[in-house]
Amino acid sequence: MYMKYKRNVLINLMTYLAMKRLLLIIGMGLSFNSVAQAATSALDGKAIFDKNCSVCHSVLPPPKTAPPITPLASRYHQMFKAKKDGVNHLVAYLKSPNKNNAIDPQAITRFGLMPALRLPDSELRAVAEWVWDQYNPNMGMGRGMGMGQGQGMGMGRGRGMNQQ
Repeated sequence: MYMKYKRNVLINLMTYLAMKRLLLIIGMGLSFNSVAQAATSALDGKAIFDKNCSVCHSVLPPPKTAPPITPLASRYHQMFKAKKDGVNHLVAYLKSPNKNNAIDPQAITRFGLMPALRLPDSELRAVAEWVWDQYNPNMGMGRGMGMGQGQGMGMGRGRGMNQQ
């Protein structure tokens, strides 16, 4: 009887230790997953834009107090063929904006020079990559190609209203 009791205690102890190890492994997995998710969300270019840039920049026209992002993305695609080069230029500009390295000096004339963004390089790169990805070939390349410039079907154009 004592041997059977001792064997049951040993089995219970081994089961307890196995469960404890399993819970430890699961807990570590959840911790690593949380850290990975935090790092990914910290480098989400859209979230960085929303937090730091959207006060002045809209994504689509019309502009707020700074140029909209999609026309800027078009200008970057026009000036740089490789994403890496365009993103590197934008990161450098965001760190130290000046008229000499602006992609669109006329936007500075219209809106003024933006302040430098005091963000870590990783966040500047994430938002610059997000801006690059906002390129929409249907928007045209650069300024003056949008619906607000009389090129689209807005404001009753083509329906007998405001015809010239």
